[in-house]
Amino acid sequence: MAKGRAPRKSTTHSYPRAVRLGETLREVLADELVRIDDERLEFVTVTRVDVDPEMNRAIIYFDSLSGEKGDAQIIEVLGEHRIRLQASVARQVRARKTPILSFRPDDVIRSAERIEKILRDNPSPARDVPLDPDVYDQI
Repeated sequence: MAKGRAPRKSTTHSYPRAVRLGETLREVLADELVRIDDERLEFVTVTRVDVDPEMNRAIIYFDSLSGEKGDAQIIEVLGEHRIRLQASVARQVRARKTPILSFRPDDVIRSAERIEKILRDNPSPARDVPLDPDVYDQI
């Protein structure tokens, strides 16, 4: 009787492999950015990483204190260090292949900041009206 492979144990991960890899990449890249001695990357934070399902490409989203006006320079600097960052990922992540990294500013965080500023600058009229205790007595 020929022996076959033992059946694989099923994993019980509650989220896809690309998401797990993205979180691991975020941690590795954040650590590596700290190690890179480039003052232009001093206040850059990796906010999230999206990895495609085939794990060929990863989009690295970042935010910085310089805001939108510093995005072009940060993308250029990250591009200069891309090979080093990918090498660090290859060393630290157990995967068959290392995704190609590309960099984009995180518009989600900036949109949330804009919404928060609008809400702060334009308070709701309902918040300015004092509560009438008699209204609650009728309920």
